[in-house]
Amino acid sequence: MRLPVLVFDIETMTDLKSGAHLYDLNLEQSDLEQALAKLRRQESGSDFQRLPLHEIVCISGLWIDENGTMKLFSFSKENFSEAEILSKFLSIFDKRHPTLVSWNGAQFDLPVILYRTMYHGLSAPSLFDQGEIDTQKRYNNYQNRYHHRHIDLMDVMSMFNLRNFQKLDDIAHMLGYPGKRGESGYFVPEYVKTQQWLKLTSYCEGDVLNTWLIYLRWLLLKGQLLNHDHRLWIQATIHYLQGKPEQQDFLNVWRERSLETAFTENDFSTQN
Repeated sequence: MRLPVLVFDIETMTDLKSGAHLYDLNLEQSDLEQALAKLRRQESGSDFQRLPLHEIVCISGLWIDENGTMKLFSFSKENFSEAEILSKFLSIFDKRHPTLVSWNGAQFDLPVILYRTMYHGLSAPSLFDQGEIDTQKRYNNYQNRYHHRHIDLMDVMSMFNLRNFQKLDDIAHMLGYPGKRGESGYFVPEYVKTQQWLKLTSYCEGDVLNTWLIYLRWLLLKGQLLNHDHRLWIQATIHYLQGKPEQQDFLNVWRERSLETAFTENDFSTQN
């Protein structure tokens, strides 16, 4: 494993202001969201908005430094504007150059970050440089699908074939991990509107943790972790989360789900 590692996920809702500007709509806010959803269904057959209209309301990450120390964090609309959320996240890449890990990050998270960064007039050369500034990034950058600076697990596990794409929740559940625990990104706008910030960040952090656990299994598959080292990382993750009260539900569900597969049934056997 090339450390440091940053596993990340974003949560979004429709940017009504930009949508009204794009479609030249002069409507009350209560009617605007419904109108934008209807227009999108006419365009694509789905309510899922085009990427530039996804306003970022939370970015969560799990940082693992060179010593294996973990830090789970979230930047959300509870305390920051979207521009501030982006600035805080992007500053990580100005200071460090982590291995970036995501689920569907190449298809969704990074393009949304790109559009929203441009919308706010921010710069992010450390994340989006492809060799124009740092020539080494011609051969290993965060955008190239086949480089290793950003590992989109959904993409690599599908063997880069979109017909094989799988949902994070399904793969996490199958492998003996918590998955989304009955939650859905559908509720994110409601969390923001009703200021349920803990639910928002816990949901986003849950996706990050599931992605991290799948990443460890991916490294084991690839031979980049030995079974013994994989076990140590699992134990370190459990120990870290035991010190975070807001993640006790994640741990409890993980404990139950781990019993469903032979490989994970002993994940908690050495825990008190």
